[in-house]
Formats: sequence, C-alpha cells, structure tokens
Amino acid sequence: MKILIYGAGVIGSYLTHVLCAAGNDVTLLARGGWRETLEQSGLTIYHHLQKKVTRYRPRVIGALDREHYDLVFVVMQYQQMAAILDDLGRVDSSIVVLVGNNMSAGEMERHIRNCSAAPQRVLFGFQGTGGRREAERVVCVRFGEAGMTVGGLYKEPSLMEKRRLRSAFAGTRYRLTWAADMDAWYKCHLAFILPIVYLSYALNCNLKRATGRQIKTGLRAVREGYELLKALGYPILPENTIEKLYGFQGGLSYAVLRIMAKTAIGELAATDHCCSAVAELEALEKAFAALREQRPDFPMPNWDALRKAMPDWQALHLSYGKQEG
Repeated sequence: MKILIYGAGVIGSYLTHVLCAAGNDVTLLARGGWRETLEQSGLTIYHHLQKKVTRYRPRVIGALDREHYDLVFVVMQYQQMAAILDDLGRVDSSIVVLVGNNMSAGEMERHIRNCSAAPQRVLFGFQGTGGRREAERVVCVRFGEAGMTVGGLYKEPSLMEKRRLRSAFAGTRYRLTWAADMDAWYKCHLAFILPIVYLSYALNCNLKRATGRQIKTGLRAVREGYELLKALGYPILPENTIEKLYGFQGGLSYAVLRIMAKTAIGELAATDHCCSAVAELEALEKAFAALREQRPDFPMPNWDALRKAMPDWQALHLSYGKQEG
C-alpha cells in the first residue's frame, strides 16, 4: 500500500518503522534538520526495552505533494494541527487518520471535510509508544509491538476502513483496537495523563524523585478526573479502566507506576514528552479546564494540589523551550 506519514517525531517514526516492516511504500513528511538526517541516513530507531536497532529508508518529503495515498496518518502535536488542516483537506486519500491527543476532534473533522473536494473518511487514533528524538536517531519505548486504538468520533471504523488498516499492518504484530467513541476516549486519556504531567513538572521532569505519597496523590487525581467526566455524561474508556484504580487492581496500578517512575521507562514514556511538548500540554490542559468549567463546584482536591505544585506555563516555556519539537 502507498502510505503517507505526516509528521516525523517519535510516534510518527515508530509508525513508519512498522509500516515499512510490513512492506508498504511509505512516504514520511519531515522538516528542518531532521528531514536532512532522514534523507542522508534513513530512519534509525533504538528500541529501548528490546535492546535493538532498526533502520529503514522511507521516501522523505518536506511538503505535501500531489501523490495518491491509500492511507494518510497525521502525527503532529495537538496545538500544531490547526495550521495543517487545509493541507489535509487537499490530500489525495480517501482515509485520513489523526493520531495523538486531541480535544478538538469534531472541529478538525469538519474542517478537513469542508476543505476536501472529494469525500474523505476522517478517523482518530492513539499509539501506545513513547521516547525521544536525538540528533541521529529516535529512542523508542514500547511494550511488545505496541499498537493503535482507532475509531471515528462516535462510531467504529467501517468494514472497508478496517480492511484497509488491517492490510497496512499485515504481517506485523502491531495491534489495532477499534473504538466507537474516540471523543470520550481522548478525554479519558487526558484525565489520566495530566496528573502525571503535573507531577513531572513539579519534580523538574525527574520522576525518579517521586515519593510513594506523590504517586498515590497522582492516582487519586486520576480518579477525580474520571469522576468529573462521568458527572458530565462521558463513558470511561477503555472499559474497566476506572476499576484499575481501586482495591487490589489499584495496588497493582500503583506498583506499576512506581516502577516506571524509578526507571528509564518513566523518562522515555512521560518526562521526555513533558520537556519537548510544553506548548501541546498547555493547550491540552486549557481544553480540560474548559470541561471543568461546566461543573465548577466539582471537588478535585488531589488534582488541584498537583497542579498548584508545578511551575506556571511561562516558566516552563523558559525552562524547556529549546527542547520543544
């Protein structure tokens, strides 16, 4: 299949790796010095947990071309999406998948369709990988072969869309999980990650300093975020997620987070992104704050305590601005 990956950060790079491994004709849109590195040396990924290096040479472009693509995956930071929506409306592909955190999915879908001369199917996805981009390579952390949750705003992909996606990843162990409500899925994911973001920034992006008490506060804050969403009428997704924060499963969740925080996994899965995506995380927090305004009296003491402990966004931009992607 002929596939375009629009965005060459950590997520887009791993996606490119998998799709190249599946034998697809992959084009990667990248800009700046990273584009030059990809053109000269190809895409090199160090897989941290697997202790291996892979190299592929996808076709690299610096701007959208007029080629036809069977699939387009867009992997950009949330706050960067608005600037490329017109481009996406003009892309020659019947299926466009927006990958990553998204609190404006409905607006983006409408914009792309309004700009498109031909009918386009817009799907939304989230890939479970983390890491950082270095001068000559990407360092990636993933469990197994990773995968993507993908769906429409309020329905699962159609049979045709599922067939096309399965075909793209055929022969790999990359997991595709279908979702019927990506709008709620994104909101739930944000309720999970924001307390971790707050804690990371409070600790100067060094989760190894996190105490057991701080991690427990983070888990209680996640519960509060989920309870807020329930009060607003959103389902908590994936199913059974909230049960993992209570009782025996809650203890396991605490243990897993404690281990991650004390190892390089926490750095690659969380704090590296906090360092390189301050603008994105600020925009996402603003979007979640708008949800809270619908229930201003809803109690979230642990959430608020974590938020109060971190520096303000202006200070964070000054501290990490040079690392932002």
